[in-house]
Amino acid sequence: MDNLCHTLVGAALAESGLKRRTKFGYATLMIGANLPDIDGFAMFTGYGLGFRRGLTHGLPALMILPLLLTAAVVGWDRTVGRDNIEPVRPGQLLLLAGISILTHPLLDWLNTYGMRWLMPLNGRWFYGDSLFIVDPWLLLMLGGGILMAKRLSRQGRAGAGRPAILGLALCSAYIAGMLGLTAVGRMVAARDLGLVRPGPRQLMVEPVFLRSYRREVVVDAGDRYRFGEIEWLPRPVLRMHAMEIPKGLGSAAVARLGLDDRGRRFLDWARFPFYVVEGDQVGINDARYSRGGASWAMLRVRREQ
Repeated sequence: MDNLCHTLVGAALAESGLKRRTKFGYATLMIGANLPDIDGFAMFTGYGLGFRRGLTHGLPALMILPLLLTAAVVGWDRTVGRDNIEPVRPGQLLLLAGISILTHPLLDWLNTYGMRWLMPLNGRWFYGDSLFIVDPWLLLMLGGGILMAKRLSRQGRAGAGRPAILGLALCSAYIAGMLGLTAVGRMVAARDLGLVRPGPRQLMVEPVFLRSYRREVVVDAGDRYRFGEIEWLPRPVLRMHAMEIPKGLGSAAVARLGLDDRGRRFLDWARFPFYVVEGDQVGINDARYSRGGASWAMLRVRREQ
């Protein structure tokens, strides 16, 4: 998910009452909700797509990062923030750090980019395919709950944290509904395509920006990718589109393609890769994010002569 969403989750957790557990509780929740994205620096190295959502998002990191964040906040308090008025409570800081950091990979798993829960032990990708990476409905529910909670808090009203709790509860119910739509959509698509227990790289059923009830479909059809969408009424069925994308595997230029480590990482990340010859280069793209043209995810590799 986008970092605004992660930040709002941290703020909503804080406004729900968790910020009162210890000094720097609010800051810990906000930082923790974004902390796994410290791997974002890799985007500037050319290895971002293969490196992201791995080491800092996997289960081992979820045990280490809360300890590091707690140590950093305690260290800050002892060197800069000491005021002898309110003590910092390391145990509570660790609890808040653990909760907020866990929300990050859980949300990231819900979109089509994927998550590697087992890194660095295993590089397998897992996909929730249930939320668009920027979901305005989540932002609205979280932001509304936070603003109302802050307003009630300024007024000194009892139960000021309830709107934030309600916002988090609504988001949880919404996410459960989106997971359900994707699960049903996969069953419908697999049934209509005659697929038996298709894997995530054979069939993808994904949400659509703003119209989150819709589900579009990408299916690996051997030498090409086909596209469609789930029609829910009057009964759920798969309607395939005419457009297709050839994988481009038969090209002699692709056969001569010499991939470096960056290219191999890209192919490990790419869920529906296809190749397009561009002069002395070959573009490697992903049908998750392209319908044949260039995309933000495209990697260009010089082919061997």
